[in-house]
Amino acid sequence: MTLLSILEFPDPRLRTRATPVDPARIADPAFQALLDDMLHTMYEAPGIGLAASQVDVHQRFMVIDISEEKDQPQVFINPEITLADGHQVYQEGCLSVPGIFADVTRANQITVKAIGRNGQPFELSTDGLLAICIQHEMDHLEGKLFVDYLSPLKRDMVRKKLEKARRSSAA
Repeated sequence: MTLLSILEFPDPRLRTRATPVDPARIADPAFQALLDDMLHTMYEAPGIGLAASQVDVHQRFMVIDISEEKDQPQVFINPEITLADGHQVYQEGCLSVPGIFADVTRANQITVKAIGRNGQPFELSTDGLLAICIQHEMDHLEGKLFVDYLSPLKRDMVRKKLEKARRSSAA
């Protein structure tokens, strides 16, 4: 498996809107290997979700595993939220915005339609952390980051903090 490079804010490629995956491509060994590489990258980071956009593949799919043991990977291809209800505030972080956490309000309960790793369509109704994670990763597929929910002042502070951290690590 290959460890993929994760794009970091404010990289403009993170603002690219992903295009749908051709369902005929799902069984392709190269696509399946990419899913494996994304899971490997997510686990190594470590994270609980990774959208294709974050690894500079601008197609509509993502991988998630919120289990403590990191042994319950989920794949969502061409996901679409069909129902969103209620709201909850959750402190989110992001592999593309390392070391930054902020409260974000999202729907508490969602229903998502998608295609699974095996090419079969499915529908999932969920709440809590999984609902938050799905919404967060789907934002990436739309070219949106959790920092977009922050005020312009806070977003600018995040940008400056990350730039300073990058300069320090390069020195």
